Amino acid sequence: MTKEKNKLDPDFIRQLAELVQSTDLTEIEVEQDDLRIRVAREIIVQQAAIAAPVAAAPAPVAAPATAAPAPIAETAAAGGGQDLSNAVRSPMVGTAYMSPEPGAAAFIAVGDQVREGQTLMIVEAMKTMNHIPATKSGKVTAILVEDAQPVEFDEPLIIIE
Repeated sequence: MTKEKNKLDPDFIRQLAELVQSTDLTEIEVEQDDLRIRVAREIIVQQAAIAAPVAAAPAPVAAPATAAPAPIAETAAAGGGQDLSNAVRSPMVGTAYMSPEPGAAAFIAVGDQVREGQTLMIVEAMKTMNHIPATKSGKVTAILVEDAQPVEFDEPLIIIE
């Protein structure tokens, strides 16, 4: 960046954008003095591709031109043999925590009955603790992540039947 305060260096911003595009990063943020620059790219997840059953012989698909991750097409093996259509998914990239603070009891356990809106876990993203609510009432049949595990956007976290 330039030494002048509050003056943007277009070449530096272009380099950041190229770095985000050429790697698997979805965003990058740089702060120097009173100037903060954040470059992010949008990742589009096609919900129809997630709900579609996996074909025995998939048709060939052309590779995307960008480095964006492919839509998730899960098999029963990805959820430990569980039906992932009832999965509560991560709304963001972050770190999953099963309890409100270190050493405290977990929010839920396999076999627990939960009600819609009840906090199931926390996903920390950018120093913000985001409560993940149950999308429906039912019985927790599987917890697919461990405490303090990194999670990706749209990753199945918990299955409620």
